[in-house]
Amino acid sequence: MSFTLRVSPSEIAPTCSDILRGRNMNLIVSKPLFRAGDFIRKENNLPIYDDARKVVISSRIVPGQLEGSLMGKKHMAGPSRKLKYVRTLLIDNYDSYTYNVYQELSIINGVPPVVVRNDEWSWDEICHYLYKERAFDNIVISPGPGSPTCPGDIGVCLRLLLECRDIPILGVCLGHQALGYVHGAQIVHAAEPVHGRLSEIEHSGCTLFHGIPSGRKSGFKVVRYHSLVIDAETLPKELIPIAWSSSTGTLPYLGNQNSDVTVDGYKSRLNQQPSDRSVLEDFRNGDSWLSGDAEETRSKEVLMGIRHHTWPHYGLQFHPESVATSHGRQIFKNFKKITEDYWGSLSLTTVSERKVYCNACLQDKDRQRLFKDIPRYTKFVNNAEEAIHFNSYNAVSFSNASNGKKYLKLNWRKFEGLASQVGGARNIFCELFGQHKAENSFWLDSSSTEKKRARFSFMGGKGGPLWKQVTFRLLEQSDTSCKQGGYLSTEDAHGSTTSTYLEDGFFDFLNKELQSFYYEEKDYEGLPFDFYGGYIGYLGYGLKVESNMSLNRHTEDVPAACFFFSDSFVVIDHCNDDIYILSIHDGSNKDAQWLDDVEKKLLSIKDHGANDLRPQHSGSAPCPLVRPDFVAEKSREQYIADVEKCQEFIKDGESYELCLTTQMRKKIGERDSLGLYLNLREKNPAPYSAWLNFSSENLSVCCSSPERFLQLDRHGVLEAKPIKGTIARSATPEEDELLKLQLQYSEKDQAENLMIVDLLRNDLGRVCEPGSVCVPRLMEVESYATVHTMVSTIRGKKRSSVSAVDCVKAAFPGGSMTGAPKLRSMELLDSLESCTRGIYSGCIGYFSYNQTFDLNIVIRTVVIHKGEASIGAGGAIVALSNPEEEYKEMLLKARAPVNAVMEHHRNSDKN
Repeated sequence: MSFTLRVSPSEIAPTCSDILRGRNMNLIVSKPLFRAGDFIRKENNLPIYDDARKVVISSRIVPGQLEGSLMGKKHMAGPSRKLKYVRTLLIDNYDSYTYNVYQELSIINGVPPVVVRNDEWSWDEICHYLYKERAFDNIVISPGPGSPTCPGDIGVCLRLLLECRDIPILGVCLGHQALGYVHGAQIVHAAEPVHGRLSEIEHSGCTLFHGIPSGRKSGFKVVRYHSLVIDAETLPKELIPIAWSSSTGTLPYLGNQNSDVTVDGYKSRLNQQPSDRSVLEDFRNGDSWLSGDAEETRSKEVLMGIRHHTWPHYGLQFHPESVATSHGRQIFKNFKKITEDYWGSLSLTTVSERKVYCNACLQDKDRQRLFKDIPRYTKFVNNAEEAIHFNSYNAVSFSNASNGKKYLKLNWRKFEGLASQVGGARNIFCELFGQHKAENSFWLDSSSTEKKRARFSFMGGKGGPLWKQVTFRLLEQSDTSCKQGGYLSTEDAHGSTTSTYLEDGFFDFLNKELQSFYYEEKDYEGLPFDFYGGYIGYLGYGLKVESNMSLNRHTEDVPAACFFFSDSFVVIDHCNDDIYILSIHDGSNKDAQWLDDVEKKLLSIKDHGANDLRPQHSGSAPCPLVRPDFVAEKSREQYIADVEKCQEFIKDGESYELCLTTQMRKKIGERDSLGLYLNLREKNPAPYSAWLNFSSENLSVCCSSPERFLQLDRHGVLEAKPIKGTIARSATPEEDELLKLQLQYSEKDQAENLMIVDLLRNDLGRVCEPGSVCVPRLMEVESYATVHTMVSTIRGKKRSSVSAVDCVKAAFPGGSMTGAPKLRSMELLDSLESCTRGIYSGCIGYFSYNQTFDLNIVIRTVVIHKGEASIGAGGAIVALSNPEEEYKEMLLKARAPVNAVMEHHRNSDKN
């Protein structure tokens, strides 16, 4: 089932298909955005175009931070002339939705905003940019975890709100609460936490809501992510309420899009206002709210918007940037108009004399408490103080490729309609790569191809002279000399092994490797898939320390990353029943022997029929019987207690959603791992299944994942397909269909899914062209062998200046395995979970030498390491979660891999 968001024509952005086809949408698209750092350098000017008018922009604002900014540009030639573009300073409160705001502002303002974390610039630097350079026209304060009452959560935002009275500011969620708090309002717990759920909004018709309907059944529904609220009873006279929830309840997203839109009194009032109403009228009129009986209902509803009585400062409790908020883009357009009207009403002399009113403000002792030195965020875990240091993340890495350039040449052959004639993917793999316990082999296995969820399978083993295995281990927890560092072990095709210390981590290594390859695109013209040779393997969850997480609490017992460089492999096209065999070389060895040998084997199977192609068992003595059950890391009672702790964090505003997981383990000895995988893929086929066998590490991965983490195709299109929402299937068709509908219209599951969709939009927004991030499918239910799941699809057009590894690093780990906001959620989860996740929650897939990639999310997976099988499982905890039901859902997700292990265990013992 496919759903389309209901928006007015004026709200519609350039469509995803338009952008992905490369149409000229007359947008100003900047150079890549980096975070701000130290100082502005006015140099390296580059031209861009706006309606064929040449505009000079500064290509660097600080070292390694910004290209495409218009900071310091004096673009008003008269006291009432409109701004050609609006330059926004976007303060990021370590949130996972900030880049959704960034994407909206990039389109609306005509130039991308500058993103700065709330503790990244000193107050002196901020004053320099705002007042000496006059670099920005307005400020937007992002959402974020925590409370504005905590200095470590809000950073410099309170001081901005109090002292920058002469600059338009819009605060969203946490920024809204900060606006109330800094002027004396109290921040309290909401009657209930509301995350990923919708409310209808009633507003005053002020400029921020111009052109937007109001009230119940008006069509103005917004997404809320908050546990705390401004206590409306404590609002000071300086702050005026401009929006409220129109009822005490919330709405699910699905099932409400087609409700009739009615016009109420507020819509009529809005239509009576002049269309050119300016922000000055808001200040003159004071936006008097309703009185009499209507005023009494306000105490039952939630304050959703405020503005300052005389300053151009606004706050919104809801999230206008969410994919499910209606009229969100119009709100940002209105804030742009507020900014234009504000500066247009001032003379150039007034603009040039903007200054900071810090001396007067700091005389107020009550406000001095807000501006003490802001400590780093500190949390207490198990009665031990643990400081978490946040470090800025630059979405784009400009690291130079390694000096050793590698020229690769691709040879390939196609065999039409051969796959079924040789027994299908399983037989092909076992015949070509299943001997000797399938040592050093891989199989990216689209074992579930119905409904065109997946089309290609890739398989291979130890190949030609370019083959190698790279294994990366993070530094031990006690070694704090380098957060990202670790040791890379490389084994080449001849068995020689070297070890290298990587100070900058594995992502940096992989980025340099991929950028070192030279190739000709004509080599793979005519191939319908995007992997032509390169790295195949996994990225473990522990690599989150290379994506802005400060540390791992638990020691990794498996390598943090392990990959084969595959130079010879087989591809099966399940749609057309074709087989491709491919081999790459570096020019020094053009021997086609591998291609000849594989072709000969395939044709032999066709001519003589498939043998019994079950994987060979080792010749060792049978393993002794072991206990038939798994040992769980946490008991039922402990897991339920952890769910309740998650809900306490959510109630306090520390997170919107936490993906809590646990592990279960079982000693299985030296059993046939490939046989276990074949059993798993038969009983639980999935589109993103995988088999990996790193023999030298005594490590095998049997994965039956239904979830794509991230894909980048040859056209530069990024796609994520997060899963959130799962329910067991029934044996009867009637009951099974009812269960499917139950999942489809569950407000809890919709909320879970929506939160992760907005998070993935944010992650793609870091590296995609402004306006290109879209959601073609939202909350669709897909059915698998044992479960129904709720799946969404997010796409965007990668900026040409970012690499494939930059894209992965911007989104890793997958948000469906962390929760939101991602950084704070991972910290909280590390404090709750008692062991490392290892490969589970990471990703498996390929990085092609031409910088395409396709990666899954490692779930429904058995990891076999040194004779022990481990299975991870968990679920997203939200305010609506039932702890007992969450425990049952965790067991449901573990059922398929656990049953595969137990059945394989019984069959092995019989043999």
